[in-house]
Amino acid sequence: MFTSAKRTGSVSAPDQPLLDVRSVSKRFRLHNEQQRSFQEMFVNLFRRKAGNPSKEFWALRDVSFQVMAGESLGVIGPNGSGKSTLLKLLAGILEPTSGEIVVNGRISALLELGAGFHPDLSGRENIFLNGTLYGLSRQEMQRQVESIIEFSELGEFIDMPIKHYSSGMYVRLGFAVAIHTEPDLLLVDEVLAVGDANFQHKCMDAIQRYRQRGGTLLLVSHDLGSIESICDRAIWYEHGQVQALGHPTDVVMQYLNNVAAKEEAVRSAAGKSRSVDQLAEGQRWGTGRVQITDVKLCDADGVERSIFVTGAPMQIHLRYRADERIQDPIFGIALHHHNGTWVAGPNTDFGDLSIPYVEGEGEVIYRIPALSLLAGGYSISAAAVNRSDTEMYDYHDRAYQFRVHTGNTRERYGVVTLGGQWSVPAITTPRNHFRQARSAPVEKVLQV
Repeated sequence: MFTSAKRTGSVSAPDQPLLDVRSVSKRFRLHNEQQRSFQEMFVNLFRRKAGNPSKEFWALRDVSFQVMAGESLGVIGPNGSGKSTLLKLLAGILEPTSGEIVVNGRISALLELGAGFHPDLSGRENIFLNGTLYGLSRQEMQRQVESIIEFSELGEFIDMPIKHYSSGMYVRLGFAVAIHTEPDLLLVDEVLAVGDANFQHKCMDAIQRYRQRGGTLLLVSHDLGSIESICDRAIWYEHGQVQALGHPTDVVMQYLNNVAAKEEAVRSAAGKSRSVDQLAEGQRWGTGRVQITDVKLCDADGVERSIFVTGAPMQIHLRYRADERIQDPIFGIALHHHNGTWVAGPNTDFGDLSIPYVEGEGEVIYRIPALSLLAGGYSISAAAVNRSDTEMYDYHDRAYQFRVHTGNTRERYGVVTLGGQWSVPAITTPRNHFRQARSAPVEKVLQV
């Protein structure tokens, strides 16, 4: 059941949710049989009537949550988890199999390329068509049309039939219309990823302004950084159910940890780490006079792993081979966060380890007594170079991936934990003055 309160453009009561999803489930029937003739179609129809129904797939099972006016909710999860189906249900495009969705306001949705567009109409004509679908009059859209055209940056193409538009042009027009209709609730799917980088930034700025005006947003995105920076809360949605709901950083970390656990399981099942021979073209270079033949990321016991915990030990083993004697080589690593940030770059020279020469096969180990990295994905580059830094013997660029769980630390922002401790020094002022200061405003406390 899909119900909507009177579309007044605002929520009727301050404590009333703008969106209320109540035990919603959605079932699809999957028809896998290939019907190549009318005879097969008739036989398959008879089979279904005889007790062989088509296969069922539940995209949602008993999903419940609320979104208050002015709130921003992010939805994350893997591909195929049903996130887009959820948005279509909220937009009224699909009907739930069971449960109820109550919307107290007007919704604008940017879900699919070209949704609500007529291919034979021009961009300008589709602006008015979309406005009608959003419940706005032609006069209301007339006041917005020039601003919409300017935002979309379509220029002279605005009067061209949109069947000739590229996917990026569809996104520009669709988002421009959706954000200018000033909805109570804006639904945005991953479709924004189709646009170029500049337009994506422009869209995010427009969303921020919409939020500052008190607009309510439900955003589906694989860009976890955007979810954390834009949203007040987040939902991790998978297997048709809400797996976690809460603060964006907490939900993102739970989701990443789950992904990492799956990666570890797959890696363990494979029974071996990535081979140096499997490095992609352009990911390895050097003269080869010293070759790094293997890189292993291990725990304190030397057991190879791809998942580590903040505060726990870590070892990085670099195996090498030199077919001739090489004097005074330097081995090092570069550590990168998955967002591209270069976190650290230790090497044997910085660590005051002198290696007079290498010849044949050998190994160097970099031991980290307590990993300071916070939760997230990271990559390791490995290198062997001469002391004067004029010859790169071998370089493996961000070739070895691993993930970090938060562990016992409660810190969650940034890349590293500093390992510091908070304390309150002893107060030397009279006891009664200290009591007064504790209850005083912050400015007065700072003056004590």
